[in-house]
Amino acid sequence: MKNISLKLAAPLVALLVLLSCGGGGGSGNSPDAGSVTTEDETIILPPPGDGDGDGDDDNGGDSRDQNEHENDGSRPGPTDEPGTEATWRGLTVAPENRCSPYDRDRDYRYPPSVEQDIVRRLGRVYGPYTGTCFSSTGETDIEHIVATSEAHDSGLCARDRATRTRFARDLRNLTLADPGLNRYRKSDRDAAEWTPMRNRCWFAGRVIEVRRAYGLTIDRREADALERILSGCGSTAMEPIVCHRTTEGGNEGGGSAGDDDALARYDDNGDGRITCAEARRHGIAPVRRSHPAYRHMRDGDGDGVACE
Repeated sequence: MKNISLKLAAPLVALLVLLSCGGGGGSGNSPDAGSVTTEDETIILPPPGDGDGDGDDDNGGDSRDQNEHENDGSRPGPTDEPGTEATWRGLTVAPENRCSPYDRDRDYRYPPSVEQDIVRRLGRVYGPYTGTCFSSTGETDIEHIVATSEAHDSGLCARDRATRTRFARDLRNLTLADPGLNRYRKSDRDAAEWTPMRNRCWFAGRVIEVRRAYGLTIDRREADALERILSGCGSTAMEPIVCHRTTEGGNEGGGSAGDDDALARYDDNGDGRITCAEARRHGIAPVRRSHPAYRHMRDGDGDGVACE
Protein backbone atom coordinates (compact mmCIF):
# COMPACT_ATOMS: atom_id res chain seq x y z
CA MET A 1 0.00 0.00 0.00
CA LYS A 2 2.84 2.35 0.83
CA ASN A 3 4.40 1.82 -2.59
CA ILE A 4 1.04 2.41 -4.29
CA SER A 5 0.53 5.65 -2.34
CA LEU A 6 3.95 6.90 -3.37
CA LYS A 7 3.22 6.10 -7.01
CA LEU A 8 -0.01 8.08 -6.85
CA ALA A 9 1.53 10.99 -4.99
CA ALA A 10 4.30 11.65 -7.51
CA PRO A 11 2.05 12.81 -10.35
CA LEU A 12 0.04 14.94 -7.93
CA VAL A 13 3.16 16.72 -6.75
CA ALA A 14 4.24 17.34 -10.34
CA LEU A 15 0.84 18.77 -11.20
CA LEU A 16 0.94 21.12 -8.20
CA VAL A 17 4.42 22.33 -9.23
CA LEU A 18 3.19 23.05 -12.77
CA LEU A 19 0.17 24.98 -11.52
CA SER A 20 2.23 27.08 -9.12
CA CYS A 21 4.79 27.96 -11.85
CA GLY A 22 2.55 29.05 -14.74
CA GLY A 23 -0.83 27.44 -14.85
CA GLY A 24 -2.64 30.22 -12.94
CA GLY A 25 -3.92 33.59 -14.07
CA GLY A 26 -0.69 35.55 -13.38
CA SER A 27 1.28 37.68 -15.80
CA GLY A 28 3.77 34.98 -16.72
CA ASN A 29 3.91 32.90 -19.87
CA SER A 30 0.54 31.30 -19.34
CA PRO A 31 -0.96 29.28 -22.16
CA ASP A 32 -3.75 30.87 -24.20
CA ALA A 33 -7.33 30.29 -23.18
CA GLY A 34 -8.68 27.24 -24.88
CA SER A 35 -5.38 25.30 -24.69
CA VAL A 36 -4.00 22.41 -22.63
CA THR A 37 -0.23 22.34 -21.98
CA THR A 38 1.86 19.29 -21.20
CA GLU A 39 5.62 18.87 -21.08
CA ASP A 40 5.77 17.97 -24.83
CA GLU A 41 3.10 20.03 -26.68
CA THR A 42 0.34 22.60 -26.53
CA ILE A 43 -2.98 21.34 -27.81
CA ILE A 44 -5.32 24.09 -29.05
CA LEU A 45 -8.92 23.31 -28.27
CA PRO A 46 -11.52 24.52 -30.79
CA PRO A 47 -13.88 27.24 -29.55
CA PRO A 48 -17.44 26.15 -28.83
CA GLY A 49 -19.57 25.72 -31.94
CA ASP A 50 -16.60 25.49 -34.40
CA GLY A 51 -16.63 21.78 -34.75
CA ASP A 52 -17.94 19.81 -37.69
CA GLY A 53 -21.49 21.04 -37.24
CA ASP A 54 -23.58 23.18 -39.65
CA GLY A 55 -23.65 26.39 -37.59
CA ASP A 56 -23.70 29.76 -39.43
CA ASP A 57 -20.75 32.12 -39.27
CA ASP A 58 -20.71 35.42 -37.38
CA ASN A 59 -22.07 37.32 -40.39
CA GLY A 60 -25.40 35.61 -40.09
CA GLY A 61 -25.05 33.17 -42.95
CA ASP A 62 -22.77 31.13 -45.12
CA SER A 63 -20.06 33.47 -46.45
CA ARG A 64 -19.81 31.63 -49.77
CA ASP A 65 -23.50 32.09 -50.46
CA GLN A 66 -23.25 35.74 -49.46
CA ASN A 67 -20.47 36.34 -51.99
CA GLU A 68 -22.47 34.62 -54.68
CA HIS A 69 -25.43 36.92 -54.06
CA GLU A 70 -23.16 39.95 -54.21
CA ASN A 71 -21.85 38.83 -57.62
CA ASP A 72 -25.25 38.38 -59.27
CA GLY A 73 -24.55 40.77 -62.13
CA SER A 74 -23.41 43.64 -59.93
CA ARG A 75 -19.72 42.79 -59.95
CA PRO A 76 -17.31 42.00 -62.80
CA GLY A 77 -16.82 38.36 -63.66
CA PRO A 78 -13.75 36.31 -62.84
CA THR A 79 -11.72 37.70 -65.75
CA ASP A 80 -12.07 41.20 -64.30
CA GLU A 81 -10.44 40.50 -60.93
CA PRO A 82 -7.91 43.14 -59.83
CA GLY A 83 -4.48 42.44 -61.22
CA THR A 84 -5.74 40.74 -64.39
CA GLU A 85 -6.35 42.30 -67.80
CA ALA A 86 -9.70 41.21 -69.17
CA THR A 87 -10.19 41.05 -72.92
CA TRP A 88 -13.22 40.72 -75.17
CA ARG A 89 -12.97 39.99 -78.90
CA GLY A 90 -9.41 41.29 -78.97
CA LEU A 91 -10.16 44.46 -76.99
CA THR A 92 -8.97 45.28 -73.48
CA VAL A 93 -11.91 45.73 -71.13
CA ALA A 94 -11.35 48.76 -68.90
CA PRO A 95 -13.30 51.73 -67.53
CA GLU A 96 -13.27 54.94 -69.53
CA ASN A 97 -10.60 57.40 -68.41
CA ARG A 98 -10.06 60.99 -69.55
CA CYS A 99 -6.31 61.18 -69.08
CA SER A 100 -6.00 64.55 -70.85
CA PRO A 101 -8.40 67.38 -71.75
CA TYR A 102 -10.76 66.78 -74.68
CA ASP A 103 -10.76 69.48 -77.37
CA ARG A 104 -12.70 68.45 -80.45
CA ASP A 105 -12.01 71.62 -82.43
CA ARG A 106 -8.27 71.31 -81.92
CA ASP A 107 -7.65 67.54 -82.05
CA TYR A 108 -10.51 65.94 -84.00
CA ARG A 109 -11.04 68.11 -87.06
CA TYR A 110 -11.80 66.84 -90.56
CA PRO A 111 -12.11 68.62 -93.93
CA PRO A 112 -15.51 69.22 -95.57
CA SER A 113 -14.40 67.05 -98.50
CA VAL A 114 -14.69 63.96 -96.30
CA GLU A 115 -18.48 64.09 -96.75
CA GLN A 116 -18.21 63.25 -100.46
CA ASP A 117 -15.78 60.44 -99.58
CA ILE A 118 -18.47 59.00 -97.30
CA VAL A 119 -21.10 59.25 -100.05
CA ARG A 120 -18.82 57.44 -102.50
CA ARG A 121 -18.16 54.73 -99.96
CA LEU A 122 -21.89 54.28 -99.26
CA GLY A 123 -22.85 54.56 -102.92
CA ARG A 124 -25.45 57.30 -102.30
CA VAL A 125 -26.62 59.81 -99.70
CA TYR A 126 -27.80 57.23 -97.22
CA GLY A 127 -28.24 56.94 -93.46
CA PRO A 128 -27.62 53.31 -92.42
CA TYR A 129 -28.88 53.85 -88.86
CA THR A 130 -32.45 54.35 -90.12
CA GLY A 131 -32.22 52.90 -93.63
CA THR A 132 -33.05 56.34 -95.04
CA CYS A 133 -32.07 57.78 -98.40
CA PHE A 134 -31.72 61.56 -98.59
CA SER A 135 -31.93 63.85 -101.58
CA SER A 136 -28.67 65.64 -100.73
CA THR A 137 -25.98 65.94 -98.09
CA GLY A 138 -27.69 69.14 -96.97
CA GLU A 139 -30.14 66.88 -95.14
CA THR A 140 -27.49 64.90 -93.26
CA ASP A 141 -24.74 65.19 -90.68
CA ILE A 142 -21.34 63.53 -90.75
CA GLU A 143 -21.48 60.94 -88.00
CA HIS A 144 -18.65 59.24 -86.11
CA ILE A 145 -19.68 55.66 -85.33
CA VAL A 146 -17.35 55.63 -82.31
CA ALA A 147 -17.75 59.19 -81.05
CA THR A 148 -14.57 61.22 -80.78
CA SER A 149 -15.12 61.91 -77.07
CA GLU A 150 -15.71 58.19 -76.49
CA ALA A 151 -12.49 57.33 -78.31
CA HIS A 152 -10.63 60.01 -76.38
CA ASP A 153 -11.69 58.46 -73.07
CA SER A 154 -10.87 54.96 -74.37
CA GLY A 155 -7.20 55.62 -75.06
CA LEU A 156 -6.73 58.44 -77.57
CA CYS A 157 -6.27 60.84 -74.65
CA ALA A 158 -2.77 59.37 -74.34
CA ARG A 159 -1.97 59.54 -78.06
CA ASP A 160 -0.50 62.37 -80.12
CA ARG A 161 -2.51 64.92 -82.08
CA ALA A 162 -1.69 63.30 -85.42
CA THR A 163 -3.31 60.03 -84.30
CA ARG A 164 -6.40 61.87 -83.09
CA THR A 165 -6.71 63.71 -86.40
CA ARG A 166 -6.30 60.46 -88.33
CA PHE A 167 -9.08 58.94 -86.23
CA ALA A 168 -11.41 61.88 -86.93
CA ARG A 169 -10.97 61.39 -90.70
CA ASP A 170 -10.97 57.58 -90.83
CA LEU A 171 -13.71 56.54 -93.26
CA ARG A 172 -14.17 53.24 -91.42
CA ASN A 173 -15.61 55.29 -88.56
CA LEU A 174 -17.64 57.77 -90.61
CA THR A 175 -21.17 57.58 -91.97
CA LEU A 176 -24.17 59.86 -92.59
CA ALA A 177 -27.14 60.37 -90.29
CA ASP A 178 -30.21 62.52 -89.94
CA PRO A 179 -29.21 65.64 -87.96
CA GLY A 180 -31.86 65.08 -85.31
CA LEU A 181 -30.66 61.55 -84.67
CA ASN A 182 -27.00 62.52 -84.71
CA ARG A 183 -27.34 65.55 -82.41
CA TYR A 184 -30.09 64.53 -80.01
CA ARG A 185 -30.29 60.75 -79.88
CA LYS A 186 -26.90 59.19 -80.54
CA SER A 187 -24.67 62.19 -79.90
CA ASP A 188 -21.59 60.88 -78.00
CA ARG A 189 -23.30 57.79 -76.58
CA ASP A 190 -21.70 54.36 -76.83
CA ALA A 191 -23.38 51.05 -77.63
CA ALA A 192 -24.39 50.49 -74.01
CA GLU A 193 -26.51 53.65 -74.24
CA TRP A 194 -27.67 53.68 -77.88
CA THR A 195 -27.85 51.34 -80.87
CA PRO A 196 -29.48 51.98 -84.27
CA MET A 197 -32.84 50.61 -85.38
CA ARG A 198 -31.30 49.34 -88.63
CA ASN A 199 -27.94 47.76 -89.46
CA ARG A 200 -27.26 46.84 -85.84
CA CYS A 201 -24.92 43.97 -86.77
CA TRP A 202 -22.95 46.21 -89.13
CA PHE A 203 -22.79 48.88 -86.42
CA ALA A 204 -21.50 46.41 -83.80
CA GLY A 205 -18.89 45.01 -86.16
CA ARG A 206 -17.70 48.46 -87.15
CA VAL A 207 -17.33 49.57 -83.51
CA ILE A 208 -15.06 46.59 -82.84
CA GLU A 209 -13.05 47.12 -86.04
CA VAL A 210 -12.38 50.78 -85.26
CA ARG A 211 -11.49 50.16 -81.63
CA ARG A 212 -9.05 47.43 -82.61
CA ALA A 213 -7.44 49.63 -85.27
CA TYR A 214 -6.57 52.32 -82.72
CA GLY A 215 -5.90 50.09 -79.70
CA LEU A 216 -8.87 51.52 -77.81
CA THR A 217 -10.29 49.92 -74.70
CA ILE A 218 -13.96 49.11 -74.18
CA ASP A 219 -15.90 49.21 -70.93
CA ARG A 220 -17.76 46.15 -69.67
CA ARG A 221 -21.28 47.53 -70.24
CA GLU A 222 -20.60 48.30 -73.89
CA ALA A 223 -18.93 44.94 -74.48
CA ASP A 224 -21.96 43.17 -73.01
CA ALA A 225 -24.36 45.24 -75.15
CA LEU A 226 -22.43 44.50 -78.34
CA GLU A 227 -22.16 40.81 -77.47
CA ARG A 228 -25.94 40.61 -77.16
CA ILE A 229 -26.26 42.08 -80.66
CA LEU A 230 -23.56 39.92 -82.24
CA SER A 231 -24.96 36.73 -80.72
CA GLY A 232 -27.89 37.08 -83.13
CA CYS A 233 -25.90 38.12 -86.22
CA GLY A 234 -25.12 35.89 -89.17
CA SER A 235 -23.09 38.67 -90.78
CA THR A 236 -21.81 42.15 -89.99
CA ALA A 237 -22.27 43.39 -93.55
CA MET A 238 -24.50 46.39 -94.17
CA GLU A 239 -28.05 45.52 -95.18
CA PRO A 240 -28.93 46.05 -98.86
CA ILE A 241 -29.93 49.66 -99.53
CA VAL A 242 -33.50 50.16 -100.66
CA CYS A 243 -34.07 53.85 -101.37
CA HIS A 244 -37.25 55.85 -101.01
CA ARG A 245 -37.80 59.32 -102.44
CA THR A 246 -38.17 61.04 -99.08
CA THR A 247 -36.69 60.71 -95.63
CA GLU A 248 -38.01 58.39 -92.95
CA GLY A 249 -40.13 56.35 -95.38
CA GLY A 250 -42.81 58.96 -96.20
CA ASN A 251 -44.46 59.56 -99.57
CA GLU A 252 -43.29 62.47 -101.71
CA GLY A 253 -45.80 65.31 -101.56
CA GLY A 254 -47.59 63.98 -98.52
CA GLY A 255 -50.72 61.85 -99.33
CA SER A 256 -53.16 60.85 -96.68
CA ALA A 257 -51.51 57.50 -96.04
CA GLY A 258 -48.20 59.25 -95.30
CA ASP A 259 -49.95 61.79 -93.08
CA ASP A 260 -51.71 59.13 -91.06
CA ASP A 261 -48.46 57.21 -90.71
CA ALA A 262 -46.62 60.35 -89.51
CA LEU A 263 -49.20 60.98 -86.78
CA ALA A 264 -49.16 57.34 -85.74
CA ARG A 265 -45.37 57.39 -85.49
CA TYR A 266 -44.61 60.79 -84.01
CA ASP A 267 -47.75 62.20 -82.30
CA ASP A 268 -47.11 60.69 -78.88
CA ASN A 269 -49.98 62.39 -77.05
CA GLY A 270 -52.53 61.93 -79.85
CA ASP A 271 -53.52 65.60 -80.16
CA GLY A 272 -53.27 65.69 -83.96
CA ARG A 273 -50.04 67.66 -84.17
CA ILE A 274 -46.35 66.93 -83.76
CA THR A 275 -44.27 69.09 -81.44
CA CYS A 276 -40.55 69.72 -81.61
CA ALA A 277 -40.13 67.74 -78.40
CA GLU A 278 -41.81 64.76 -80.05
CA ALA A 279 -39.76 65.23 -83.22
CA ARG A 280 -36.50 65.27 -81.25
CA ARG A 281 -37.59 62.28 -79.19
CA HIS A 282 -38.02 60.31 -82.42
CA GLY A 283 -34.81 61.63 -83.95
CA ILE A 284 -36.38 63.43 -86.95
CA ALA A 285 -35.59 67.07 -86.03
CA PRO A 286 -34.93 69.36 -87.77
CA VAL A 287 -37.96 68.47 -89.92
CA ARG A 288 -37.91 69.62 -93.54
CA ARG A 289 -40.88 70.35 -95.76
CA SER A 290 -40.47 67.04 -97.64
CA HIS A 291 -40.94 65.02 -94.45
CA PRO A 292 -44.49 63.69 -93.86
CA ALA A 293 -44.41 65.01 -90.28
CA TYR A 294 -43.83 68.60 -91.43
CA ARG A 295 -47.48 69.41 -92.27
CA HIS A 296 -48.43 68.59 -88.66
CA MET A 297 -45.80 70.94 -87.21
CA ARG A 298 -45.31 74.67 -86.70
CA ASP A 299 -42.64 76.33 -88.86
CA GLY A 300 -42.33 79.69 -87.15
CA ASP A 301 -40.19 81.46 -89.75
CA GLY A 302 -41.72 79.71 -92.76
CA ASP A 303 -38.39 78.64 -94.21
CA GLY A 304 -39.47 75.04 -94.79
CA VAL A 305 -37.66 73.63 -91.78
CA ALA A 306 -39.31 73.07 -88.39
CA CYS A 307 -37.49 72.61 -85.09
CA GLU A 308 -34.18 74.06 -86.25
